[in-house]
Amino acid sequence: MRGDLVRKMAARCLSTGLAVLAFVVLALTGATDWGLALAVAALAAAAVEQRIRPGADLVAETALIAAAVLVGYSRRLDDGFDPALVATALVLLGLVLLVGPLRTAGNLEIRAANLPVRSWTPLVADRLGTALLGLLAVVALAAALVLPAVVALVASLLVGAGAGAVALDLARRRFRPAAGGGAVARALRRHEPEFLLYFSAPPGSEYQVTMWLPYLERIGRPFVVLVREPEFLAPIAAATDAPVVYCPTLRAMDEALVPSLRAAFYVNHGAKNSHCIRFTQLTHVQLHHGDSDKAPSANPVSGIFDRIFVAGPAAIERYARAGVRIPAEKFVVVGRPQVESIEVRPEPVRGLAHPTVLYTPTWTGHHADADYCSLPVAETLLRRLLERGATVILRAHPYTAQNPASARQLGRLTELLVADRARTGRQHVVGAAARELSLTECVNRSDALISDVSGVISDYLYSGKPYAVTDMGDEGDGFVRRFPLAAAGYVLRRDMSNTDEVLTDLLDTDPAAEDRWATRRHYLGDFPAESYAEAFLTAARRELAPQRTLTAPAAV
Repeated sequence: MRGDLVRKMAARCLSTGLAVLAFVVLALTGATDWGLALAVAALAAAAVEQRIRPGADLVAETALIAAAVLVGYSRRLDDGFDPALVATALVLLGLVLLVGPLRTAGNLEIRAANLPVRSWTPLVADRLGTALLGLLAVVALAAALVLPAVVALVASLLVGAGAGAVALDLARRRFRPAAGGGAVARALRRHEPEFLLYFSAPPGSEYQVTMWLPYLERIGRPFVVLVREPEFLAPIAAATDAPVVYCPTLRAMDEALVPSLRAAFYVNHGAKNSHCIRFTQLTHVQLHHGDSDKAPSANPVSGIFDRIFVAGPAAIERYARAGVRIPAEKFVVVGRPQVESIEVRPEPVRGLAHPTVLYTPTWTGHHADADYCSLPVAETLLRRLLERGATVILRAHPYTAQNPASARQLGRLTELLVADRARTGRQHVVGAAARELSLTECVNRSDALISDVSGVISDYLYSGKPYAVTDMGDEGDGFVRRFPLAAAGYVLRRDMSNTDEVLTDLLDTDPAAEDRWATRRHYLGDFPAESYAEAFLTAARRELAPQRTLTAPAAV
């Protein structure tokens, strides 16, 4: 999170600074060529800021750049009063002032993918800022080449006409909405989805949805994915054939939740979940996006859902242990269907000369009490693994790069493994190569796991292979009481003082092998391997009760 803030501040300072500098040079000095070059650089910086800060307000920057370019253009023409250049200035001023409001209005429109509808207005409105930057670049080029001002005017009028068409269509949608909803609502009614997957989360969290999509598709009923942030529309739509709808407002949700819907599934405890739970005629089911002993896995907010699908009895006990009282009838044990493709090793394999070890450090979390990240102390661990002849698969949490310190630590570990690969030929898997592998592929390639407290351990438990857990809170005996899953593994102290002992247990003797099977049933349910995912599919179909009429949502 801190890394994102630094990047956003740097982008803001660069674009604003260059815009001011370009205006000062062109307005107050005779260095026209340098001023135009600075204006182009400012445009490039503004484009970068748009990518880093989607929806950023660039009115000040674009106004300064436009003024600077027009001053330079006027100086290059040296023809005195030029009506075409004055008209260009007026069009540019209108665009600078209108782009932001039009983009905001466009972002309030419902959008969809994988539905037979075409809604060009919100898409064009979203790209008007980029079009304005491109137009200013064209005007700057025309100034540099001393082209007639009419060239800049024509280009400006073309972009202005597009902006005008967008404004008229958005106004029509707002003040004269179609009876029965727009094109998206009509297409959804034709699709007749029986359930929806509701999703709201920070950027980069789409994995929470994509892990469930194959199993939702296997339910065999039509459904829709409803997202609340625009950046998720494209990546999630690429991962499924089901309709994906972006609903920016509560009114858009009212339009998208068509009468055929019977149930809503959720994969996290996002604050915007309440926007959908207000529809009391739906059955609301929490799926979670992993099973672990982390504090968020026993979130009291779970109590607002009608059903809580959990992997095994251990998840129910986790709530009770945290003092969260939820009626027993809300819980449904369905296993963890995502593990069905994990290869199970029924007998322990001890004393491998060249084991493959999967290391999965988690991220630092939003709060200090949820920081289980072992990256600060991991170099000692990896060096000991290399001394034992191990091949390492280093697969960090997707959020790792959001913390600059974690990103640097991960970089050092990656360099260490790359150097060892060059020296020994051991095929360590790091960086992009590790992210390209699914978690299941990483589990199947490995002989043992070293992980922080996270849902990876529960998934790995299904394989029957040994694992070690890092005690980053330095809790000693209290660690296993707080995180019971660690009892069937081997616990690494924060200072790594017991690394050799733990690696011997993990890779050579494996004394906890028998305990893991009982723990596996407790955490992942006791379902046949050949039909493991059927427990989830059966439970999900059960929640699709006979059709009910969707009434007006209850107030929240």
